[in-house]
Amino acid sequence: MVAVIKKQNKKFRLKKGDKVVVIAGKDKGKEGEILKVLRENDRVVVSGVNVVKRHTKPSAASAGGIVEKELSLHISNVQAIDPKTGKGTKLGYKKLEDGKKVRFARKSGEVL
Repeated sequence: MVAVIKKQNKKFRLKKGDKVVVIAGKDKGKEGEILKVLRENDRVVVSGVNVVKRHTKPSAASAGGIVEKELSLHISNVQAIDPKTGKGTKLGYKKLEDGKKVRFARKSGEVL
């Protein structure tokens, strides 16, 4: 008999396009925008953060050479930037008067 493992649908408060600051690791303090959220690994790819150089061979698609690319970070190492203060903050959810559910910065209460 084969056991079927059901994958959990992970929910993160951070989404693609959010401005974030790195709070741990070698790039601590750097800011960028989330390019991709990798839910299965609890990771995010942030522009300009965790950049590495890859030596690639020439192919039909690319000329090859040394290419810089961003690698993923664990989602716990980044924090959303508060639009009012410009510093890192936790996010929360609340419902507006019209019943719409929105994310807000916990430090200032500003809606994202």
